[in-house]
Amino acid sequence: MKRIGFILKPGSAESREILAELVPWLRGEGHLPVVADEDGVAEEGVMIVPREQIGTEIDLAVVLGGDGTILGANALIADRAVPILGINLGRLGFLTGFDPTEAQQALSDALAGKLGASERMRLALTYRPSGGDMVQRTALNDAVVHQGSMARLIEIETTIGDDLISVYRADGLVVCTPTGSTAHNLAAGGPILMPGQKAMAITPICAHSLTSRPLVVPAAATVSIKPTGHTRGAVLTVDGQWGHSLQPGDRIDITAAERPLLLFDSDKRYFDVLREKLHWDARPARFSEPDQPHSS
Repeated sequence: MKRIGFILKPGSAESREILAELVPWLRGEGHLPVVADEDGVAEEGVMIVPREQIGTEIDLAVVLGGDGTILGANALIADRAVPILGINLGRLGFLTGFDPTEAQQALSDALAGKLGASERMRLALTYRPSGGDMVQRTALNDAVVHQGSMARLIEIETTIGDDLISVYRADGLVVCTPTGSTAHNLAAGGPILMPGQKAMAITPICAHSLTSRPLVVPAAATVSIKPTGHTRGAVLTVDGQWGHSLQPGDRIDITAAERPLLLFDSDKRYFDVLREKLHWDARPARFSEPDQPHSS
């Protein structure tokens, strides 16, 4: 018997419908479905556990949601080396590789060992406030320092070890993994890094200098970010799931996390996904066919 954990997209009726279909099938196969208590699921034959403990109680996780639901699951599961199967109920679905109609077959293949799982690098962040206790977080996508509620430039001193990269004057700064390179980083003009690369991208957001360009650094490096004395109201967000206001004198240290996230792979090729999700092949209708020459 395996314990199959389900993490549901908050407020999603579709995720509950899929769960209701999978529970009796799993029970019939001799497996135990597990759901977090705050999801409010009352299906018969389901084990309910506190959300913070779900990673310790399961052998495999099924995320019924979008990429944001995967990011939320990262903090609960990744450190336990539990593989995740993503069923896409969101818009983009870079991380949730299977459609709802494929849910049962994909789960059956995963349980039978027919699906491969890739290792997705994560970030380990240590936030050191100038006053207060140190905070440690992990990120699957990115850490972003941004201007908060006020539309004004902030200054961010960024170093690797003893080497100063730059004191960026910008709307913010993104430090991302290869997985997160197609998220906020891409919108800010940063590079796409293929999954499997051991690297981080550092990308300024709307920098006040045309020569402030994105930078790719090794995963083993420690990137340190400090808001300067000219910065007020800046905010640090981690995967869009956790945030904290920053003060001059605070420091954020970022490097690769010790454990990657294990994510089951679909049969979709990486560049096929990019072309589909980013519409690389799309053209306006009036350019879809070349003009035909007039006959004489």
